[in-house]
Amino acid sequence: QVQLVESGGGLVQAGGSLRLSCAASGRTFNMYPMGWFRQAPGKEREFVAAVSGSGGNTKYADSVKGRFTISRDKDKNTVYLQMNSLKPEDTAVYYCATVQLIGAIAIFSRAGQYDYWGQGTQVTVSS
Repeated sequence: QVQLVESGGGLVQAGGSLRLSCAASGRTFNMYPMGWFRQAPGKEREFVAAVSGSGGNTKYADSVKGRFTISRDKDKNTVYLQMNSLKPEDTAVYYCATVQLIGAIAIFSRAGQYDYWGQGTQVTVSS
């Protein structure tokens, strides 16, 4: 059974940093594309960042480009989202997700392309 567990969320002041972790279990996640999404109250879930199975390709939403970095540690079966220069508009529940099929270079940025989701972790940025 595939499980994704996010952690690292919390309350931070604008301009601060947080690092989110997504620990995967139930299978090895090496070579499987993974992504981060977020959902603010009253808004649709939106793409934040994605990484290919090999870790060599990444993609970011324009709103976080230059501030957020996605990475993966294959030994730990974990994907990270380093968030710097946080803004109040980054406040949301952050979710990690993965897919069923291996993809060394594939990048997915639509929620419908993902098969497995974590429960989410709350990030709140105060002004």
